[in-house]
Amino acid sequence: MDTEAQHTERDRSSAPETDGSGTGERSRSVRVPRRLSWRRAGVLGGVCAVFLLLLSQFVMQPFQIPSTSMQPALEVGDRVLVNKLAYGFGSEPRRGDVVVFDGTGSFVPEEVEENPVSAAAREGLAALGLAEPSDTDFVKRVVGVGGDRVVCCDKRGRLQVNGVPVDESYLYAGDAPSHVPFDIVVPQGTLWVMGDHRSKSRDSRDHLGEPGGGTVPLDRVIGRADWIGWPFDRWSTLPATGAFDRVTAPDGAHG
Repeated sequence: MDTEAQHTERDRSSAPETDGSGTGERSRSVRVPRRLSWRRAGVLGGVCAVFLLLLSQFVMQPFQIPSTSMQPALEVGDRVLVNKLAYGFGSEPRRGDVVVFDGTGSFVPEEVEENPVSAAAREGLAALGLAEPSDTDFVKRVVGVGGDRVVCCDKRGRLQVNGVPVDESYLYAGDAPSHVPFDIVVPQGTLWVMGDHRSKSRDSRDHLGEPGGGTVPLDRVIGRADWIGWPFDRWSTLPATGAFDRVTAPDGAHG
């Protein structure tokens, strides 16, 4: 009798209690934390998305490379991380920097009106590096800054900046510095920019006869491309170039 009572007690304690609907109390206690967990995950995901958007707006923005114009440094599909603080506190782009800029009014006509909802969605995805950038955004290398005289080309086919020949080791293999001759003095407050894959790049040379003469206003620069963040096998910094080390500003000060 005692043995049977012990078995009965064990069986009663191990059996799930029901609430009359056939659902055990234990299964109900398991589902509630799971619902709370999903809710927390949703809140956490929202907070992370807002944080990333703020980060990309003010500090560092992913930028998806859409073309071959910056080969070999940058390949199609690379996500570069654009440092938006690089030119803060009075600092300005330097010769050799790879910059991302808004080409509205210089490389492309003034923006056409776009549906606000689709524009916001596209900008949000682009800010996270999940979509190609706007058609008005470009990535190029700075070749001349305000006051520089940039000339193509000397007898050896090299660009000259303020009379100094530039050996551009970063150019795509087999490319000439330019097949288009030009001689321009870069207006103050603007930049002369060119792609590294010169034969595949539409850059300042292609807009010489347009408003702005192919130069990009400083206030249109979004930031400096400092790192390749994706794909992982290309994760690296963009190396600095010493091509312009010997170039000085027209007044004799170092540029």
